[in-house]
Amino acid sequence: MAELVEVLLRVAVVLLAFLVVPLLVGQVEHKAMAHMQSRVGPMYAGGFHGWAQLVADGVKFVQKEDVVPAAADRTVFKMAPAVALLPYLVAMVAIPIGPGLVGQDLDIGLFFVVAVMGVGVVGTLMGGWSSANKFSLLGGIRVAAQLMAYELPFVLAAASVAMAAGTLSLTGIVEAWNPWWLLWQAPAALVFFVAGLAELQRPPFDIPVADAELVFGPYTEYGGLRFALFILAEYAGIVVLSALTAVLFLGGWHGPWEDQVGWLWTLAKTGLVAFVVVWVRVAYPRLREDQLQRLAWQGLVPLVLFQLAVTAIGVVVMSS
Repeated sequence: MAELVEVLLRVAVVLLAFLVVPLLVGQVEHKAMAHMQSRVGPMYAGGFHGWAQLVADGVKFVQKEDVVPAAADRTVFKMAPAVALLPYLVAMVAIPIGPGLVGQDLDIGLFFVVAVMGVGVVGTLMGGWSSANKFSLLGGIRVAAQLMAYELPFVLAAASVAMAAGTLSLTGIVEAWNPWWLLWQAPAALVFFVAGLAELQRPPFDIPVADAELVFGPYTEYGGLRFALFILAEYAGIVVLSALTAVLFLGGWHGPWEDQVGWLWTLAKTGLVAFVVVWVRVAYPRLREDQLQRLAWQGLVPLVLFQLAVTAIGVVVMSS
């Protein structure tokens, strides 16, 4: 009975974090972009600084009519938002927030999270293919090309960290971390973060959406609650990428008084990385498709292969 209660509590905490934290990231993105671009933005919903605007937008989406194009593959079209969203909920289960604060501590936690994050892209592919819209289809094709280009450096960067720590457990990786990690694994951190942005189709890697060319890419035919689920999936992806970056490269809960407030350090580092994601959106213009592919194959892949070689040499030297 005690084990069942513990499992239910863990599930409840993960669900609560999944519903609340992405919305907070979305709110920060809207307000941070407004200040960076010197525009006020909505200031009325909820009173102070328009804090409830994102909630108001969610209520608006729920009230809108659910429209499915006549020529669309109805089953795939309706399933796509859920397929895009749920993998990030599953990924949050295995990411540790503090010592002992994790939904499920898996021995292959890093492999599990990276694999599940790749599934989230399938939802976008499903939406682009099933919409019976040429703009959606082109967006879906771009998603596929982007996934193939950036999944490789993303996984190899994670492999470098696992090799350095000697474990695939995310908790074990945090425990093996030390300040020198920031220097030793810096190239892997850069590759991991950039490739993660590309997998999430975040600017400047939002070529699949490219509103000036493709209306809204794979999401063109979506509206109402299903469109809102795609938006929530994007913010949930930012949270998962930021938390994973904090755990792998920034030491997770390591910091002053980590035994008492270690979870606060993890959340603070996750928030910092999420803010960088927002800042990159404002600071850099969208890449062209050829520039995106060149960056992956001629930039990130050679860099992460060099990092793997350095890590392998370092592990051999330290173990001898």
